[in-house]
Amino acid sequence: MALPELVTATITRLRDLLRQQLSQRLAAADGFGALLGRETNPDLSSPSVIIEYIVPNTKNCAFRSWHRRMVKTAQRSEGFLRADRYRPLAVQKDCLKWHTVLHFEQPHHLKQWLQSSDREALLKTGRDIFKSYKFTSFETDMQGWFSDESGEELTGLGPPAWKEILVVVLGLYPIIMVQGFILERLGVFESWDPASAMLANNLITTCIFTLIVMPRIVRVLNFWLRPAHRRSPLRTEVVGTVVTVLAMVAMVYFFNEIA
Repeated sequence: MALPELVTATITRLRDLLRQQLSQRLAAADGFGALLGRETNPDLSSPSVIIEYIVPNTKNCAFRSWHRRMVKTAQRSEGFLRADRYRPLAVQKDCLKWHTVLHFEQPHHLKQWLQSSDREALLKTGRDIFKSYKFTSFETDMQGWFSDESGEELTGLGPPAWKEILVVVLGLYPIIMVQGFILERLGVFESWDPASAMLANNLITTCIFTLIVMPRIVRVLNFWLRPAHRRSPLRTEVVGTVVTVLAMVAMVYFFNEIA
């Protein structure tokens, strides 16, 4: 091999070796960067939970120790990918706001950890350290009627508003129609004053809608009620929309026939 070719080959090998080492160092830095205060971009394409803590300055050391235990608990859970902790922000007098992002492989892995007894036990000990906390998790469920909400915990990022409107009308319309027919024929509330009758009527409608009808509609249309930040295939969007609209049209036809 000629000298110029040997030099070129050597330089190419060194360049490839340096590039490989640099990639490995950057990958490692992504995991430790958040702990050192450097911001990293959370991979929200995977099921993730963003947790916010308000911590008094006097308890920052205790919080760091508690946070390490919390991450270790998550690491023992199935499907755990990584944890990112971000530089704290001064938001209140003598307090800092900490943010943590935990990533899991699948939505059910994230939901399993959020509902685990280990996390619940650790959370009880943490309440003596931080003043308050709240989190938003992605890819676990939906918002409002489409999600689980407990205290300051909100799980899920809901579907687009137009889908929520269609689904609410889909569930509410038949309840109002059937309830109106039944109450009118039974003569219920006829002796009541209009305001009281309307209140009682709305209470009945809301209970049936929230406890019975809406959970079943969400379960059936779950394939279509995807979180707004996650784009669904065009076929899924079309099928879900057509099914919802056709159901409304069928109900209008049915109630017109029996009216």
